Amino acid sequence: MENRPVRDRFLPFHQPSIDGEEIQEVVDTLKSGWITTGPKTKLFEKKFQEYIGCKYAIAVSSCTAGLHLALVAAGVGQGDEVITTPYTFATTGEVIIQIGAKPVFVDIEEDGFNIDVTKIPEAITPETKAIIPVHFAGEPCDMDEIMKIAQENNLFVIEDAAHAVGAEYKGKKIGNIGDVTVFSFYATKNLTTGEGGMVTTNNDELAEKIRLLSLHGISKDAWKRYTAEGSWYYEILYAGYKYNMTDIQASLGIHQLNKLEKFLSIRQKYAQRYSSAFAD
Repeated sequence: MENRPVRDRFLPFHQPSIDGEEIQEVVDTLKSGWITTGPKTKLFEKKFQEYIGCKYAIAVSSCTAGLHLALVAAGVGQGDEVITTPYTFATTGEVIIQIGAKPVFVDIEEDGFNIDVTKIPEAITPETKAIIPVHFAGEPCDMDEIMKIAQENNLFVIEDAAHAVGAEYKGKKIGNIGDVTVFSFYATKNLTTGEGGMVTTNNDELAEKIRLLSLHGISKDAWKRYTAEGSWYYEILYAGYKYNMTDIQASLGIHQLNKLEKFLSIRQKYAQRYSSAFAD
């Protein structure tokens, strides 16, 4: 029996939907001479904030970075516990361990892939400081119940929305419910900047701290320090991190966001075809 390959050509890991608009925006950014965090990043943040309907949107280098920043800004640290799900990418648990806290895994629903909210209360201890629900495959968790549990126990809610850019919960965009929400713009996502992420929140204090922590804890980014309307003087307010997004990445995001609803519609159409084909 002859062995025949399944495919004649290599199956790519992922083929992003990038058109002329994104390419031209990146070229314009490269020609401008300003390629780090600057006006394109600010524009992308503004457009994303408007799309989600939240008060603040902070562009970061990855969803991993955003989750780390959210935990640090929330004051979670050594000896604390964070409830989350084991059915997720490594990042969700890793960032908890990296800050010295302990991930407490709560199983998923029998008929779905999201955390089983009925099992969360029994996992809460005096050391519990936060819950990280993961909206797996773009399907939102039961956020009403999660927020109720969090409020009753004085816990932070940090939503891992790596899969959920554009998803809605009861008519409201994901990114507006928990204390902080973190999105991914990795290469395989429905909105990509190659690598990158966005943190959204409606909390003034958390937003300020996350933004500062994302760039070394410095009170002014490079655009505010080194352009004509800026000033070189700055303060270092926290021991921060190097988690900022560049204008090159943001140049992709600006136009990807414009096309997001179209991308979602196409994916939903394919999902319906699969659901119909495998219904029996």
